[in-house]
Amino acid sequence: MSFTSEVKSEMGQNILKPCCMTAQLSALIQLCSTVNINSQGLYLSIKTENATTAKRIWLLLKEKYDVEMELSVFKKMRLKKNNIYVIKVMNKAQDILNDLDLYTNGRLKAHPGYQIVRKECCARAYLAGAFMASGSVNSPIKSNYHLELATLDKDHALFILKLMHRFELPAKYIQRRNQHVVYLKASEKISDFMRFTGAHNSVMAFEDLRIQRDFRNSLTRLDNCELANEVKSLEAGQRQLTDIALLRKHDRIRYLDKKLQEVVELREDFPEASLNELCEEYAVRTKNSISKSGMKHRLAKLSDMASKLDE
Repeated sequence: MSFTSEVKSEMGQNILKPCCMTAQLSALIQLCSTVNINSQGLYLSIKTENATTAKRIWLLLKEKYDVEMELSVFKKMRLKKNNIYVIKVMNKAQDILNDLDLYTNGRLKAHPGYQIVRKECCARAYLAGAFMASGSVNSPIKSNYHLELATLDKDHALFILKLMHRFELPAKYIQRRNQHVVYLKASEKISDFMRFTGAHNSVMAFEDLRIQRDFRNSLTRLDNCELANEVKSLEAGQRQLTDIALLRKHDRIRYLDKKLQEVVELREDFPEASLNELCEEYAVRTKNSISKSGMKHRLAKLSDMASKLDE
């Protein structure tokens, strides 16, 4: 089971208040259904590829409206060959649409009115329904954090976007071919979305995997940094040894002051040591402390002398 399916499964088990049932059904019906007309009037055809979503729609419709329904299951012939669950609502279709505030003046609305999501609990239930109907979220195993809800109507997408912003979720909107997508990228905000919509176990799994991967990445970056520093120290030490060799070739070492001669001996004795290690060894040998910048200054002075000889 994919991570998205796990999140939807958990959302589909939440117990809802009557007002929240209306809000969640409004999102589910809007995103999953089409309205059809036959000789008996309007009827709803609801399609989804997620079994949890189909079950949620069936139970909510049965509990809230006690309607007559038919369930059919088809298998897609292309790509992953997933099951497609089709629920036909044979009666009360117009009453349901009116109650969910999705139908007015003989036509479907782009989104329900504000009264459907006026309460905070209803707004959360609506977002959960929208995610169960058309949402997806990348597994935290991947480094690309991404959660999105897609709809075919721009006004509906902007309605969802406004709901997200109401909960301080910095969602963004983009059009992708014929779809209008509202998405989140920040891992912390994806966790907040799942928590607001009742997927608490998924939040724990998401955070656990995210922390483990981020910790491994931090260790890798630290190892790379240490390796880079070690390479830099070796290269610097090799340049300094080359400078010292040039000074010896021209018999200049014996004319240096005592402090510079001590640094020359140190570098020759410890060709691979870093500046910090040279400072520590200098304190042991001379009983005098020296700062890292002081050691760097003396080595730079030797380099300047060698460069003048080279010229």
